[in-house]
Amino acid sequence: MELIFATNNLHKIAEIQPLLPATIRLKTLKQAGIEQEIPEPHDSLEANASEKSRVIHSITGANCFSEDTGLEVVALNGAPGVKTARYAGSTAGAKENINKLLDVLRNENDRRARFRTVISLILNGKEFQFEGICEGRISKQPSGNQGFGYDPVFIPNGSDRCFADMTLEEKQQYSHRRKATDKLVDFLLVEATKL
Repeated sequence: MELIFATNNLHKIAEIQPLLPATIRLKTLKQAGIEQEIPEPHDSLEANASEKSRVIHSITGANCFSEDTGLEVVALNGAPGVKTARYAGSTAGAKENINKLLDVLRNENDRRARFRTVISLILNGKEFQFEGICEGRISKQPSGNQGFGYDPVFIPNGSDRCFADMTLEEKQQYSHRRKATDKLVDFLLVEATKL
């Protein structure tokens, strides 16, 4: 089975590729010859993930999936949420986003947060969604140099280290993206037996 993954984010590809069985071949947008950026205009992860997979399916007609991930902080009523990647502005990078988050939480004792991933799969023209959640908390200062995004300030429950202090293998034990991908793979393996 071949699937187009609606991203060119090499970090996301590196996290998801090893989780897929050899029977599922992954193609990035670039490998599929798609250069355009796909908008994420909606106010929910579910709708944004759906938008991306539907756009790719409309262009290619191929089986594909996309994902949208948000960091949801309890003290911020679920923000930054869908604006996770653009929290400090549309041109902001990870460092600016982290700095803004730490600044907003400067005097906040409740540091609970979660990462939530929603995968939208379009298989044979039908859409299916899978969710993965990792509960944790926001640290007081950044630590580590692994991973990407908010990994330097997110400590998953069950650990005393930020994602950015972990190897990819260690992060995968907790990862929201892994949990969603595992559900995707389980579904695809069942569907493959029907083909």
